Parts: sequence; C-alpha cells; structure tokens
Amino acid sequence: MAMGLGFALMWSSAFATARVIVAAAPPLHALALRFVISGILALLLARLFGQSLRLTRAQWRATALFGLCQNGLYLGLNFIAMQTIEASLAAIIASTMPLLVALLGWLFLGARLRPLGILGLVLGFSGVAVIMGARISGGVDMAGLGLCAIAAFALAGATLSVRGASSGGNLLTVVGWQMLVGAGLLSVAALGFETLEVQWSWQLGAAFAYQVIVPGLMATGLWFALVQRIGAVRGAAFHFLNPFFGVAIAAMLLGEHINGLDYLGVAIIMAGILAVQMSRAEGS
Repeated sequence: MAMGLGFALMWSSAFATARVIVAAAPPLHALALRFVISGILALLLARLFGQSLRLTRAQWRATALFGLCQNGLYLGLNFIAMQTIEASLAAIIASTMPLLVALLGWLFLGARLRPLGILGLVLGFSGVAVIMGARISGGVDMAGLGLCAIAAFALAGATLSVRGASSGGNLLTVVGWQMLVGAGLLSVAALGFETLEVQWSWQLGAAFAYQVIVPGLMATGLWFALVQRIGAVRGAAFHFLNPFFGVAIAAMLLGEHINGLDYLGVAIIMAGILAVQMSRAEGS
C-alpha cells in the first residue's frame, strides 16, 4: 500500500514541475538532460548495490521498448504539450492509461473483460468527455491536447512491456538503461527541432532537480518494484489516484483553476479506472 501510494503521488507531481521547466527551457533538451543524469545515477547505484550492468536479451527488448515509448514518446510529447496546456489537463489525460491498456487488450489481444470492466471503460471515458467538453469550450489548445492523447497511448504501450523488463532482477540497471534509451531519442529530436535558449532561475533549478530525483529515479524504480511485488494488474490499480493527485498538485503548486466539471470528470475517471482494475483482478 505504501509503495503504491508513494508511486501515485510522485508520478502525479511530475506534471506540475514539468510545467515550470518548459516555461523556461526547451522541453526536449531539458528532458534529454534529465534522462542522461538520471540514467547515469541509476547505473552507478546499480553497481554500488552489486547489480550487473548486463541484461538478458528479453530484458533488453523490453527495456528498449519501455525507454522509447515512455521516456521518448510519452514524456517527450507531454513536455511539448505543456508549453500550451495546463499541467492538470495533461495529468488527467495521462491517467487514462489503465483504461487504454484494458481497451487495447480487449480489442486486439483477446483479453477477457468482465461486465464490471466494460462499465469501468464507459465510466472512465465518459469522465474524460466531461472534462474535454468543458476545456474545449473554454479554448484549450487542440494541438497540445492531441499530443497528450498520443502520449497516453505510448504510455499504455510502455506499460505492456514492464513485466518483461522487470523480470530477471537488476532493477536499477533496467531503470538506468531505459532512461538512456529515452535520452538518445530525445537528444536527436532536440537537436533537430529546438533552439537552446534558457531563462535561468532558482525555480527552474529546483524543478529540474526534483524531476531528476523523484519522478526520474524514485517513481520509476518504485513502479518496477511494485510490479515485481504484486503484479501489473494490482499495481496498476494505484493509477486510479493519479487524476486526483495530478489536479490537486497543479492547483496547489501552480495555482491552476479547477472548475466543478473538472472535479466531476476526475471522480468519474477514478471510478472507471478502479472498476476496470477490480474486474481484471477478479479475472486473474
């Protein structure tokens, strides 16, 4: 329980601090640098704790896929999007990942979905529709919204690869290499599409350091450890807390305005995610 709550809180806090970073620095450069630092630190810690820097062939495949999908596509697209949309909205869209995993598994992978799970999907996407309707009518940036949607599907793909990467031990090594994989992809994109212009401040430094240590190392390592301990289905149930945590942290840290429809949509999404995870747990 403590691991799951800690992961949800740290994962959700990444959006508000990312919003601080992208307001002062080019998003892909900042994210690539964050992954280089976090990846090297993870590998150094792996050696310190006696872990091998080598991975099995299956771990390499899963680690590369996870690094490309989560670190390269999911976080890269979200960082770009948060230049024009609020952190709370990005967190809400990203929190639909368990719904997307269940939906894709049901439609394309032959996974069974019980009536409670189907109800959860309907509830979850209905909650998203409530929030999106209110935000679109209020003039949200549609390009940023689209990037967040693509990023959510990339996160769902990354989640499907977690079990293969985390099996076989060397947890810190896996975390380190998947971050360096993401850093490689983001570095190429940053050099091709961005100009390095930074507005230096202590807020930028604090947000960047927080991103490196907490979402970068602690949350990622905790997620792999949680999946190893209780499995992907039960571990993913803690994602139902992310919409609430993401909205609350953005409101407290950044002063983002949250209206009544946002609260209603978040509550519906949380209920939907919980129903989907309960259905999958019952069927496992």
